[in-house]
Amino acid sequence: MTGFCLALLAFGLLGGTLAHAADDPDLIFRRSTVFKWISPNHKLATYGLDDPEIEGVACHFTVPEKGGFKGWLGVAEEVSDISLSCRQIGPIRFKDKMEQGDDMFRRRRSLIFKKMQIVRGCDTKRNVIVYMVYSDRLIEGSPKNSTSSVPIMPWGQADGAIQKCGDFIQ
Repeated sequence: MTGFCLALLAFGLLGGTLAHAADDPDLIFRRSTVFKWISPNHKLATYGLDDPEIEGVACHFTVPEKGGFKGWLGVAEEVSDISLSCRQIGPIRFKDKMEQGDDMFRRRRSLIFKKMQIVRGCDTKRNVIVYMVYSDRLIEGSPKNSTSSVPIMPWGQADGAIQKCGDFIQ
């Protein structure tokens, strides 16, 4: 019976991973931070992703990834230390209206209780897109966060029409 429960749990975790594979950010690199003899090492992993609603903006974030057997099985609760950096990588074009604090990206950081979120907003006074990453727990929350700003600037000679992020806030 225990083997059946573990197999069912593993199938559920794998199925959830496969279903969200298209939404996953690009892994740039990983670096081991704590050596483990038999199981996988603890690591820091850096990922990149494009903002799905704003062309011309990319974000990179670094997250700790637990090793050990719990990390290998996907049941370890990850810590909330996440850094974030977002930059303009081309002409900025808003695809649609957005609300302040809209989710740009979300990823589970533990089996049930914790998730990491990257949210975005607009500093209308300065015409800057502001991104914040944080992780929250169902029970106690998390004060750890990181913020990155992307000023909307012209991109090359062909980019004459600089959009105002305030025009795209609902």
